[in-house]
Amino acid sequence: MLDPRDRIQEVDPVWSRIRKEANQAVLDEPLLGGLVHSSLLHHRTLEQALAYRISLKLGSGEMSEQILREIGDEAYAHDTDLGAAARADLVATLERDPATHRMLQPILFFKGFQALQAYRVGHWLWQQGRSDLAYFLQMRISEVFGIDIHPAARLGRGIMIDHAHSIVIGETAVVGDNVSMLHSVTLGGTGKEDGDRHPKIGDCVLIGAGAKILGNITIGACSRIAAGSVVLDDLPEHVTAAGVPARIVGEAGCSQPAVSMDQMLDEH
Repeated sequence: MLDPRDRIQEVDPVWSRIRKEANQAVLDEPLLGGLVHSSLLHHRTLEQALAYRISLKLGSGEMSEQILREIGDEAYAHDTDLGAAARADLVATLERDPATHRMLQPILFFKGFQALQAYRVGHWLWQQGRSDLAYFLQMRISEVFGIDIHPAARLGRGIMIDHAHSIVIGETAVVGDNVSMLHSVTLGGTGKEDGDRHPKIGDCVLIGAGAKILGNITIGACSRIAAGSVVLDDLPEHVTAAGVPARIVGEAGCSQPAVSMDQMLDEH
C-alpha cells in the first residue's frame, strides 16, 4: 500500500516544479550541479530539502549540520503546517519579487526566505517548550542572515521578506498572512516594559524599507507603511501611513498592497 506521504509527493505541484527547475539549472550551469543535487534533487520532499538547507547554512562548531538537520526533520514530520507555510512563502516570493523567476531561487539563494523557514523551525521548538534550543536557532539566524526574529513571535503564511537585511521582530509581535516587508524593518517595543509589547500586523500589509513599528499597536489589514516611517499608534484597515511619526496620508490605493507591492504615494 502506498505511503500517504508518497501520495502527497505525487500531487505536490510546488515540489514538482522545483525539481523540474533544478534539473534544468544543472543543464544550464553544470558547475552548480553539486549544490543543486545536494540541496534539492537528492531529497524526496520539499520538507527534507528545507531541513537540509537550513542545517547547511546554520551549522557551526557549536552545533553540527547533522544535529540541526535532525531537528528540522523532526519539526517538519510533526507539524505539517511548516511545509504548508513554506510553500505559501515560496509562492508569495515568486509572485511579488520581480527578481524571482524560479521557485528554486529562494531556497538556494535568498536569505529572507531561508531565515524565515529557519525561524519557523525555531518557533516550533518554542511551542514544544524547548526554549533554549529555539534561542540557539535565533542566535544563528541572526549571525548568518542578519535577521533577528524572536522564536515566540507569531508569523502567518505567505510572508515575503525582500532583501531582508537588518529585519528585527520582537517576542510578542504577531504578523498576519500575506504580509510583505522590505529590509531594515523593525517590529519592536518602545522601552523596557515587559509583557505584550510588540506590534500586531494585519493580513496583506505592506511594510516599506526602514519602517519602524513600535509598541503594542495594531496595523489594520491591507494597509501600507511607507519606507522610513516610524509608527507609534494604531492604524485602521486600508490606509497608507508615512512620516516620522507616521500619520495617515491616504487610502491604501488597492485591495491588497502586500501583493501589488505598489509603494508610490499619491501626490494629490
